[in-house]
Amino acid sequence: MLISVIQTSTSGLNATLAGAAAIVACAFALITFDRWQVRGQPHELAWTIAMTLFAIGSLALWWAEATGWTIFVFRIFFLSGAVLNVGWLALGTIYLIAGKTTGDRIRNYLIGLSAFSIGVVLVAPAKKEISVGEFPSARELFGVTPRILAAVGSGVPAMIIIFGALWSTYRVIKKSSPTISTRNVRIVKSPLRLATSNILVAAGTIVLSASGSLAGRLGKDRAFAVTLLIGLCILFAGFLVATNASQTTLPVTTGDKLKLSANHKRNDARRKNRKQ
Repeated sequence: MLISVIQTSTSGLNATLAGAAAIVACAFALITFDRWQVRGQPHELAWTIAMTLFAIGSLALWWAEATGWTIFVFRIFFLSGAVLNVGWLALGTIYLIAGKTTGDRIRNYLIGLSAFSIGVVLVAPAKKEISVGEFPSARELFGVTPRILAAVGSGVPAMIIIFGALWSTYRVIKKSSPTISTRNVRIVKSPLRLATSNILVAAGTIVLSASGSLAGRLGKDRAFAVTLLIGLCILFAGFLVATNASQTTLPVTTGDKLKLSANHKRNDARRKNRKQ
């Protein structure tokens, strides 16, 4: 009786954490979607898709902790929370540091890979039944292909996000445009805020990748719930800080640079006049 009560209490806490993570991801997705509609920046659409996938994965975890795991719920959780979400998050980083041309090319490959992954994970035969009260293991349930997709879909994009954040921070410290491509320039009004944002993004990505390390201490369910919630909160904070940094992306043409510089000078002069 006591064990049953403890298990119920644990599942309730895990469901609460997963539900909170879903709320954060939904709020993040709604904000980025609204800004994409207003400004039409491709990285904001990529983040919207990524946060929607994080929300779906969090909701799947919440549902499983509240009602019990089924193979269908685990497929949704595995697909959205382990295979697809980090890749679309990394696409936003690619747009920011490499420009629209490279980003569009990667996006087309990512769409094809996402469609392939959805088909594989949804039809992959399960090797065993899910045990009641246990967090399912992809290694025990699925064959090699779904697990390779999860490893590649999470590991490689996570490295891209971390590298992009560190690269951008380094460029900001060097007072240069935080991009790799020379065809676009990002004008940074607040280097400190942008550097802080990059550090938060890298930290959030590392936390989201740490569920395996915490599983031995907290249990698989709790580890995924905790890392989802904390990692998403850190990413959200990084996004909000970056928004305040007010960065602008432009193609690198002499005319555009001169126009942008003149506009900034006029705006700065107007602000000084208003203060006076």
